[in-house]
Amino acid sequence: MERPQRKRPAHQPVFNMGNRSEIVFVTVCIGSKRRLLDNESAHALIKQAWLKSDHWLVGRYVIMPDHIHLFCAPARYDQLSVKRWIAYWKSIVTRGWPNPKDKPLWQRDGWDIQLRRGESYSAKWRYISENPVRAGLAQRADEWLYQGELNQFAWHD
Repeated sequence: MERPQRKRPAHQPVFNMGNRSEIVFVTVCIGSKRRLLDNESAHALIKQAWLKSDHWLVGRYVIMPDHIHLFCAPARYDQLSVKRWIAYWKSIVTRGWPNPKDKPLWQRDGWDIQLRRGESYSAKWRYISENPVRAGLAQRADEWLYQGELNQFAWHD
């Protein structure tokens, strides 16, 4: 029996699991798969929005031409939900976007999943850091200009 494909992300709440790390993996896409993000001005605008939105900290990230992968962790105890935080920083980027003809920029929602183990954090990072290589945009992952790490996350079991 074939399972139906999910059309909208589930957006499960982030659970505090005692002394374990609370790291969430997020993917956000540009609407209609347009290639808008692989340039220095978009990269700078997105990083500024993440720094301004203080409920979650961004760790490692890769900005592809039409989507973003990132890891985030709560910055405070009374943080917004991940879904609301994503909507907030997407609105900051949209307001600062230089070309009005590109708007609306984003797909309506994003995908997020809380990581359960340190191994999944490492494995997901290895996979997403290779996205530019698989897409033919770079020879090696470390050559891709639109990636980085704003905050270093340590996994604690």
